[in-house]
Amino acid sequence: MSVSRIYQNAPLAVGQSYNLDEDGAAHIGRVLRMQAGEQIGLFNGDGHDYLAEITQSSKKNVTVSILSSTENNSESPLDIHLGQVISRGDRMDFTIQKSVELGVTTITPLFSERCGVKLSGERLDKKIQQWQKIVVSACEQSGRSFVPQIRPAMDLQAWCSEQTSATKLNLHPRAKFGINGLSLTNNKVRLLIGPEGGLSSQEIDMTQDFDFTEILLGPRVLRTETAALTTISALQLKFGDIG
Repeated sequence: MSVSRIYQNAPLAVGQSYNLDEDGAAHIGRVLRMQAGEQIGLFNGDGHDYLAEITQSSKKNVTVSILSSTENNSESPLDIHLGQVISRGDRMDFTIQKSVELGVTTITPLFSERCGVKLSGERLDKKIQQWQKIVVSACEQSGRSFVPQIRPAMDLQAWCSEQTSATKLNLHPRAKFGINGLSLTNNKVRLLIGPEGGLSSQEIDMTQDFDFTEILLGPRVLRTETAALTTISALQLKFGDIG
């Protein structure tokens, strides 16, 4: 029987008695209705899984005792930083959730010329918080104990100009080769995925100025969320831990 996994943003140690935060307590005590004596898994982003036993449980308060700690080796050797131009509706939520399941380590939401989403100020801050919660839920579900970061949203050019040792990739139908033709100098990739309408010609020229390599996925035109997840899967298959 699988053990329910709960993220807690706090230091964890074997032998410690710990009160779950409000969200964790509600899920364990009210939704799952788990009782004293049952076991759950905890993680805090440090790369370890913590087995804990419930010592007290109610709908609002759950106390556990941490029994053991084991290193979680589920992380891919490939470090993927996804730069995703913000998409409409729940497409961005879906892209974030599934990219975390597929092993990305960092996600930066981007604004471009053809980005159809207008967010700023408090609304943007709330969106970032919402997306980080989606990341946590995806880690709980997929068994990851490292929690990818949603970075503050930024302009496309600013992101492209950041200094990095990663191989920088951009999808484009005029590219001469696909992922099978790639080689990596290290295990780091910066992957740019444009909006529904694609990048403008000026933006494409700009990515070339910042040494992005254009790659081709295939003969069909993919939606932005499909393009992101297909590319991540292909990269993990060739350089990471899928397959």
